Amino acid sequence: MQQKMVYVLIAGCLTLAGCAGNPPERAPTASATEPVVAPIPATTPSSYPTTGSATDWVPPLYVSPEEEASYYVSRLADRRFVSTYGDRTQPRVWYIAAERLGEIGLPAVPLLFARLNTQDEYEQMLALYALQLATQDPLLMARTGGNYVQLPSVLDASNNAENVQIAQQWWQQYAGYLN
Repeated sequence: MQQKMVYVLIAGCLTLAGCAGNPPERAPTASATEPVVAPIPATTPSSYPTTGSATDWVPPLYVSPEEEASYYVSRLADRRFVSTYGDRTQPRVWYIAAERLGEIGLPAVPLLFARLNTQDEYEQMLALYALQLATQDPLLMARTGGNYVQLPSVLDASNNAENVQIAQQWWQQYAGYLN
């Protein structure tokens, strides 16, 4: 009985569509040797995203914050792993991996320190930025007396050497508080 109702509903929809006054578009016919190729519409974004979330980059399923942190650390070097926000005149870059690692906090800190020795300046810059964010985890700051990796200038690869020294000094003093 349900199959007949569905069939009738579909037939009714097709009839209504035909009565709307606009004839349905017909698919182009092609010979057996010529494939049908639909044109790709040229689209331009009307505006940049207004939030920093990027739905294009969906991480795999993970069970723990450590697994999530490991995934995002592995994406730090990927220059495409960004989004933009703001308006057209002043778009801003949202560094997805670094921001997410900052949100993860304490579980990401040891993984980020392990990435400081990379030869990739971009990855090192983002690891430092993520460290500054992740070490501000309230749980970690309660353990360190409010101290976190405070970098004078972030997101500028020319400051990497100075920032690495600051981060390593913090690590020497507070690494024991991570467990």
